[in-house]
Amino acid sequence: MATYKESVGTAVTNFAGDKPGVVTGELWYDSSAFAWKYQYPNVTAAGSWKTSASINTGRTDLSGAGIYTSAVIFGGDAGPGRQAVTESFNGTSYTEVNDLNTARRFLGGAGSSNTNALGFGGDTGPRFALTETWNGSNWTEVNDLNTTRTQLAGTGASNTSALAFGGDDGSLRAYTESWNGTNWTEVNDMNTARSLLTGTGVVTSVLAMGGYDGSSRTAKTESWNGTNWTEVNDMNVARTQMASAGVATPSVIAFGAVSPSTDFNALTEIWDGTSWTETSDMNAGRFGMAGMGTTTNALLAGGTVSGPSLSTATEEWTGAGAAIGAWSTGGTMNTAREGLGGASTSRDAALAFGGEAPPYTAATESYNGTNWTEVNDLNANNGFMGSAGIQTAAISMGGQTPGFKTDTETWNGTNWTEVNNLNTAGSQGVGVGTYTSALYVGRHNSVSPQVYGITESWNGTNWTELNDLNTTRRRSGGAGASNTAAIVAGGLDTGSAQDALTELWNGTNWTEVNDLNTARSQLAGAGTSTEGLMFGGSAPSVTAVTEDWNGVSWAETSDLNTARTLLAGNGTYSSTAAFGGETTAATAATEEWSSSSNVVKSLID
Repeated sequence: MATYKESVGTAVTNFAGDKPGVVTGELWYDSSAFAWKYQYPNVTAAGSWKTSASINTGRTDLSGAGIYTSAVIFGGDAGPGRQAVTESFNGTSYTEVNDLNTARRFLGGAGSSNTNALGFGGDTGPRFALTETWNGSNWTEVNDLNTTRTQLAGTGASNTSALAFGGDDGSLRAYTESWNGTNWTEVNDMNTARSLLTGTGVVTSVLAMGGYDGSSRTAKTESWNGTNWTEVNDMNVARTQMASAGVATPSVIAFGAVSPSTDFNALTEIWDGTSWTETSDMNAGRFGMAGMGTTTNALLAGGTVSGPSLSTATEEWTGAGAAIGAWSTGGTMNTAREGLGGASTSRDAALAFGGEAPPYTAATESYNGTNWTEVNDLNANNGFMGSAGIQTAAISMGGQTPGFKTDTETWNGTNWTEVNNLNTAGSQGVGVGTYTSALYVGRHNSVSPQVYGITESWNGTNWTELNDLNTTRRRSGGAGASNTAAIVAGGLDTGSAQDALTELWNGTNWTEVNDLNTARSQLAGAGTSTEGLMFGGSAPSVTAVTEDWNGVSWAETSDLNTARTLLAGNGTYSSTAAFGGETTAATAATEEWSSSSNVVKSLID
């Protein structure tokens, strides 16, 4: 039998704290925590889609070019009405810029960024051979395609190097043309004439797939080597009006479309250079969208979704192999409770206070990554309060015992001190920020209408009422670094319905942004308004769902190990503690989050 050193490559060692330079599977003794610790393996994603920023004009049958942080989309059909609209994407938002010279749909596109693109062919009823080049500011008409056509595919690395193939000029065509920055040149035809196909790559390495061959939708795939087309393995599902991204050799991603089984297909397939494999579906089935990017980072925009309706929605693809976060089990609190407050510097430095055990409690506990230790209590029993701050500098705001409170207390690492009260009593609001720069947002109160969207700002001395949430609610999750930048998500509205709404705070106003994927209340949050997490809650049953916020949209990531609601959590996007809450009864469980999932955990306390 191999020894531990032979298996792992290192001997068991003694080190005070989390040992630097450890390898996956390594065990050591942490003499400062009196615990054995183990380095868990890193977990990687299989690849997934998440919602992204909306485009300004909903449309279908449009084209696009670029990468997922720098793209341009153009043309399309707004039903009715062919479009010349062009929008530029900077990785965060879409901005309308100067239009195409000729409005059209079903056109081909090529290019590398939002400053370098080519649009060609298409139709407004009449078919076009028109070609336009984009320089980041304006479209300029250049030399036409040799063959007028629509419903063609196009690809290329820039506006000086592109390939156009397939399409319809009154009949289905296999024509292929190559663009050198000045002229189009006819080159060898595809093996199968078709329209409504997609393709991606560079002019010397292209993959064409799907489309309509005159009798049916097809799954045929052809590979271009710069000279000839070769038939290769078919897609798993025959379809038309899909989109694609990537470089043909070695990999391509194709997504969406009209298939034999549905008009609004969400299927995604990955090409590995030899064959197609089905992978994670898009969030919404659609066809006629634009596709840009690579197999590791792709972008889709617009299209037709179920309804049918023209979509302004976009999605971003993160490919397989990216490190994803993970929750691991931590130490157990001394007092099981729900509706508690929490503050955290990281997953290894947290503070828990108040809550309902039952009954309501003032108990405060401090966490060192291994054990919870009882410290000085709040001045008064309290639960369902807002909370913010870090382990050594925290704030508790509002709450109930069971009456609704205006109480505010601050923690200096040793004691709680009563400070100036909130202006409006309430519980079940969300707190974000620090103990000198905080917000208390939304709340429940005995006074009609009972649920409020009130925002109060704390400057270290006094509370000031500011602009309300756009949607009145309570029991939301929140995150934020101060009283000038925060995010609030989910909650219960005035009718006690579960909510997925997300709002961003800029110091003056709340703005509605992309919703959570799972509507829920009684959840917890951590991080900032540009990089955050929301986890747990009630949807309406108790859930373990965790979602990751990138400043634009939410993506579901690794769930909590134990589904729970009314929990506390705080910390950073990369290192967070979640503790307490309710499963079927109050719990004392703690979980620790690492955004890289390269988690160090104690095995023996």
